[in-house]
Amino acid sequence: MNPEAEDSLYERLKAYEGRTTSAASVGRDPVNAPMIRHWCEAMGDTNPAYEGSDAIAPPTMLQAWTMGGLSGHPTDGTGRSGAYEELSALLDGAGCTSIVATDCEQEYLRPLRPGDTITFDAVIESVSPRKTTRLGTGHFITTRMDIRADGELAGTHRFRVLKYAPAAKTTKVTEDAKGTEDTKTTKDPKPRRPRPVVNRDNAGFWAGVAEHRLLIQRCADCATLRFPWLPGCNACGSLAWDTVEAGGDGTVYSYVVMHHPPFPAFTVSDHAADAAGPYAVALVELAEGVRMISNVVGVPYDKVRIGMPVRLEFLRVDEELELPVFRAGSEG
Repeated sequence: MNPEAEDSLYERLKAYEGRTTSAASVGRDPVNAPMIRHWCEAMGDTNPAYEGSDAIAPPTMLQAWTMGGLSGHPTDGTGRSGAYEELSALLDGAGCTSIVATDCEQEYLRPLRPGDTITFDAVIESVSPRKTTRLGTGHFITTRMDIRADGELAGTHRFRVLKYAPAAKTTKVTEDAKGTEDTKTTKDPKPRRPRPVVNRDNAGFWAGVAEHRLLIQRCADCATLRFPWLPGCNACGSLAWDTVEAGGDGTVYSYVVMHHPPFPAFTVSDHAADAAGPYAVALVELAEGVRMISNVVGVPYDKVRIGMPVRLEFLRVDEELELPVFRAGSEG
């Protein structure tokens, strides 16, 4: 795209900043105890603040109360402006037909309690100038959702995506001794998995992985085990902890099968048929009682089952990264 056309496009994109995408929309359900319980069970969060007559909802559930589910929100002609769809169509027309979520930010202002009615407004907060990334060139779009409980601002959710035109593969023209040109498409280097974020709260876990040890945090005061690693105990709040090493046995507690988009870097199965196809992501319950998310290897993705026994092993992903995965005992 020439500079003049690019400037013209960006002016049109900038015009969408501040446009409302949803106004006074109402959550499909009020804040309720069953949804809180399901969330906590899936996350393995046993914080007592989320139970009982004075329970609050986990703050990270903030956006969950705004979701419309598979059937979406009622289409009664109110609340939604179509501005985001217009912006997306404009980028599609400019060749930015691919999209990837990049990050989200949440700010919590008020606890949510069972019985609260949720309303929310959403706006296109910003559109970036054209950016070049390894995926391709495009624009970052940030939307902001203000979420209210019984009319009082409870939190803000910002969500950012990159809408981009995929990078084209380069071609290399060579000439043989006879002067004949040969054009070849160069192959992209083997894709690498994104690097895990290692910080002061989880550095001990990754140090254990490097030694082929799966370490679980244990509260030094109440002895509650916790995973993933956290700075404090979710049972008693203590900041003191030590670790225990997992024995390696577990069972598949739940799982999902990832179908799209296929991304070779996430191929983990040792079944050739799965080389470019779907793969299973499992929530594995360890014998010690905590649960962790990982891949199941040793069986095709469509053979993974709830209750399947698995055994810990460590998978060398590339020259820099090794990950804990779980091998199924059989294909049955």
